[in-house]
Amino acid sequence: MQQSLLIEIGTEELPVKALPGLAQALFDGVLEGLDRHGVGYERSDAKPLYSPRRLAVLLPEVTAQQPDQTSESLGPYTNLALDAQGAPTRALQGFAAKSGVDWTALHKTTDSKGERYVHRATKLGARTIDLLPQIVHQAVSTMPIPKPMRWGDHDYAFVRPVQWLVLLFGDAVVEAELFGLRAGRESRGHRFLAQGPVSIATPAHYVAALRAAKVLVDPDERRTRIETQVADAAKAVTGVARIDADNLEQVNCLVEWPVAVTCSFESEFLAVPSEALIATMEANQKFFPVLRDSGALSEYFIGVANIESKDVTAIRSGYERVIRPRFADAKFFFEEDLKQGLASMGAGLTTVTYQTRLGTMAEKVQRVATLATVIAAEVNVDPTLARQAAELSKNDLQSRMVNEFPELQGIAGRHYALAAGVSSDIALAIDEAYQPRYAGDDIALSPLGKVLAIAERLDTLVGGFAAGLKPSGNKDPFALRRNALGMARTIIESGFDLNLRELLRLAAGNISLTPATQRRDSAADEARRTTTTPAADAAASQAEPGCVTAQIHDDIYDFIIERLRGYYTDKGVDAQLFNAVAAKRPDSLYDFDRRLDAIGVFAQLPEAQALAAANKRIGNLLKKSQVGVGASIDYDLLIEPAERALAESVEAVYAETGAALARGDYVDALGHLARLRPQVDAFFEQVMVNVEDQALRRNRLALLQRLADRLGSVAAIEHLSV
Repeated sequence: MQQSLLIEIGTEELPVKALPGLAQALFDGVLEGLDRHGVGYERSDAKPLYSPRRLAVLLPEVTAQQPDQTSESLGPYTNLALDAQGAPTRALQGFAAKSGVDWTALHKTTDSKGERYVHRATKLGARTIDLLPQIVHQAVSTMPIPKPMRWGDHDYAFVRPVQWLVLLFGDAVVEAELFGLRAGRESRGHRFLAQGPVSIATPAHYVAALRAAKVLVDPDERRTRIETQVADAAKAVTGVARIDADNLEQVNCLVEWPVAVTCSFESEFLAVPSEALIATMEANQKFFPVLRDSGALSEYFIGVANIESKDVTAIRSGYERVIRPRFADAKFFFEEDLKQGLASMGAGLTTVTYQTRLGTMAEKVQRVATLATVIAAEVNVDPTLARQAAELSKNDLQSRMVNEFPELQGIAGRHYALAAGVSSDIALAIDEAYQPRYAGDDIALSPLGKVLAIAERLDTLVGGFAAGLKPSGNKDPFALRRNALGMARTIIESGFDLNLRELLRLAAGNISLTPATQRRDSAADEARRTTTTPAADAAASQAEPGCVTAQIHDDIYDFIIERLRGYYTDKGVDAQLFNAVAAKRPDSLYDFDRRLDAIGVFAQLPEAQALAAANKRIGNLLKKSQVGVGASIDYDLLIEPAERALAESVEAVYAETGAALARGDYVDALGHLARLRPQVDAFFEQVMVNVEDQALRRNRLALLQRLADRLGSVAAIEHLSV
């Protein structure tokens, strides 16, 4: 028999950003508890339910009782359990007494040591309704709550004060207590739109009962209602709503009964960069901007109220009133910045410490400009434009707008560059240098923007490692992990065949570390710091002064490759394929990508596994050789037909694959290598490598070395061996 289960913990308003995670944790904890006690359930489409004032678990079918519990206790062996007359010894009698049965009721079993007595018992499974209090307590106790709140004079704590508790199994209330509250069937509806408690007859009535009380407890239903209402409201003013996923999720966690309200602001504010206005509406007020068909920002926005008001005008006025001062500030900052001009902002960078041992922001800009000039020449971008873009790229850090809206770095610079008459290519690159800004963001689109994005991150990585800021655990004060992946993605997705090791050496050559003992610690210097942190300074103080060593180059290379591991995993690339290419340590990340594509094609060939296993075997033979490997193949010593055939095939493959490898056509090269399988198989079936004749042995190892060199020319294919 199965029953439906409902658990609802009613609270004061829960923290917005933590709400989905808390609901998921409670849901997972309950399922784990049921599993732990052997209680079956049908999950179906069950999911966490939540609203700003409640966390809930609703399961449609849960088994009413545990399965019967069987147990087995092993007793003495028969030679010790019975005496010569077949009567029970004290050992058997004691075991029977401990088991609570007469010895004649015991069973026998046999193991490797012989026959012995055993007691088997079956315990009736507990009722699920009796297990639920323990399951709920355990689920709540394991929820991730970093800062539990206490209320009243109670000893218990939770993320917010708990006001009510619903716990139903079928139509019965579960006898349980949590946070000093007895479980019942009475929930609560909307704080203002519903009167009195909401009685839940059975779990199946829960969602509908709360909906009638103006609470949409299903987050998906609530989210859909918000999206629909916001989209319709924007359409009514001939616009299109900008519905950012993160903003939508936060609004969804703020309201129980969403109602869209169309609002507007003075069109004069549209002279301000739209990104600043959008940032204010979304980040600060959780409003939805309305765009015109052209994509330009309109003077309308949509707020989402948590109430059906008889006076919508009052709500609209309130929303418009709170946003106007923010817009006025943005307008003032923008106008003042325009008066100052982007070029003059750059002068202030000489007083801004980028990092204690790496100098000022102005010095970083010059390092980036040098790198950008070199990279631009490599990828057919105008080096002069690259230098100009780099030299202007950080000026907006001194603007009032970026000081107020840090997320507008680069975006503000683009607007100020255009206002100053700078070319649109340079203006766009100043903005795109920050791309990708977050996980999943696009890389820069323009060639100049790509160059600047690579140069910026390259200097950050090399400087960070040189100053002793390599990430440790969850500490990454200079976001070196994000910078490494952003740079790698930009190189690969742009198809830039750049020599990463050369770039690392170039970037290292630009850096002149200030010895830790020469740190400036005056109050004035501390006040000017904008990007350093105590953790970063502490790490920097451990780094030795001097040049960037070759070991640091290798460390950075390995660090970048490790970031790519997750990148390719997300794209569905098998770890074996990644490891096969990573073992070759290609100088170019774009070349790394091409090799990875090729080895993926090769791995699908029927010959792949056999050749991978053969190459692994060859590696072991070469590694364990006691006589050394011949410098070259002596064809007069190829006495077996199979080894002569292999040698001829290897030389033919060298001729066939040379041009393909030179032009980076790795698929073609691996296709030729795959045709070596018959000769390789025949060699290992018919030829003994480790023969007594050392000359023959060295010659055969030389042949295998030449074969391995070409088999591993694209990737270390032995990693494909199962």
